[in-house]
Amino acid sequence: MGRSQNQKTRDKNKQKLPQVPKQLKSDGRDIEFSRELADNDDLEALARSEAADQRAKRR
Repeated sequence: MGRSQNQKTRDKNKQKLPQVPKQLKSDGRDIEFSRELADNDDLEALARSEAADQRAKRR
């Protein structure tokens, strides 16, 4: 018997992760934002966030 025969039985016993339907997945952004209620700091943070997203997309 070779070494690989023991590994085959070990691999079959792994727990499989459940699959999540596409409509239940989120993009990680779960914040509520209203420009009417935003102050200057909020608008600055939004601009920085968008600039960071653009830099990340270029890489």
